[in-house]
Amino acid sequence: MALLEKLHVDSYRFSMEWARIEPERNTIDEAALQHYSDELDALRTAKIKPNVTLHHFSNPVWVDDPRDPACANGGPSDTNLCGLGHPTGGPMVVKEMAEFAGLLAERFGDRVDDWATLNEPVNYLLASYGIGTFPPGQSRLLTMPAFMAVVRDYLAAHAAMYAAIKAKDTIDADGDGVAANVGMTLSVVKWEAARDHAPSTNAEDETALDRLVYAFHHLVPDSVTKGAFDFDLDGTAEEAHADWANTLDWLGVQYYMRAGVTAKNGLIPVLALTPCFSGVDTGACLPPKDPSFCVPVMGYETYPPGLYDILMDFKARYPTLPLVVSEAGIATNVGERRAENVVRILEQIVRARTDGADVRGYYHWSLYDNFEWTNGFDPHFGLYQVDYAGSYDRSPTPGADAFSEIAKSRSLSDDARRRFGGDGPMTAEGVPKATGLCNGP
Repeated sequence: MALLEKLHVDSYRFSMEWARIEPERNTIDEAALQHYSDELDALRTAKIKPNVTLHHFSNPVWVDDPRDPACANGGPSDTNLCGLGHPTGGPMVVKEMAEFAGLLAERFGDRVDDWATLNEPVNYLLASYGIGTFPPGQSRLLTMPAFMAVVRDYLAAHAAMYAAIKAKDTIDADGDGVAANVGMTLSVVKWEAARDHAPSTNAEDETALDRLVYAFHHLVPDSVTKGAFDFDLDGTAEEAHADWANTLDWLGVQYYMRAGVTAKNGLIPVLALTPCFSGVDTGACLPPKDPSFCVPVMGYETYPPGLYDILMDFKARYPTLPLVVSEAGIATNVGERRAENVVRILEQIVRARTDGADVRGYYHWSLYDNFEWTNGFDPHFGLYQVDYAGSYDRSPTPGADAFSEIAKSRSLSDDARRRFGGDGPMTAEGVPKATGLCNGP
């Protein structure tokens, strides 16, 4: 809390962990709830508004036990509901997620108004059920009907959580006239058509780009604003879900990188394209236009101007939907690069707001160095650096200093822009790690 106060923030985004709160089905750990209650009280004392995410990638093991991915031991049961997409267990998981959301809304609605149901649903679903790198470790991407059944259940869970929060959080904690402001966050990428092909294939890459942007950026918010689902990803929704409609009060966009997409190779058959993620070398990926934009530990290219384009795209597609940049950051051990990222991201938000985008706020990822899922503790995103080797002390980086100065004054000064802003080269990271796109010229 002291670190937050030093940054002069007026809002803090964090999650409440379902597996801690409900370690066994229908068994609530009151000590875990008390922990979060104490945290909310401390935020209130510091006059910092909470923004609470309810599902940030992880589940209690009883939701979909990765030790029994096919439910071969029988199910669904209280110890294994068999997960999203299961014909019987999927609807049960949806119901449990709604009950969890309702519980937190009822307990904490007197101190929380801003809620996010799901964090990065596309990334979560791809990692957990598409290629199996997150628990429960299932790989369904090549059998698209099985994968899209999981997507359908997850969107149904969002709608059910939305309804539960609205029903249970009836207290306007901040006095703005709204008791519960419920959204979700979405991972976004500045996708660009790969440009290293002969001209005859460039048009194919451009249409592949359109297909990927639709699936990665638009499918989820389209579904929960219109109440319709495009199960076969052909661009036209064929399933009506009236209970999903208008279940999004705000949308968080989470931006880190620019990447290429090509029609070659068809790594994702249903879309007939290959996205150039870090470490995926198809012979058609775009290297960073400027080597200093490479983020070696993650193997991707940072590119702040891409955020402007994405915000303007969402403004055009969802003109009445408030936006929040709910994550942006850079993994680096060089503090000046973090300060540059903070200032350059904010410059793009200022551009978008000036051009009419309704962007309500910015949350940096992250407050201090974190556990980065499949990447472990190697990437260092924190405004405060953590001494993992010994004391676990948290010390400010130049990024924290830059962020604090901006947040305190509520302005992006000419000095900050001069020192850290613009679209020129960034401070060098050092010797790049040989990963994916960082092998560019």
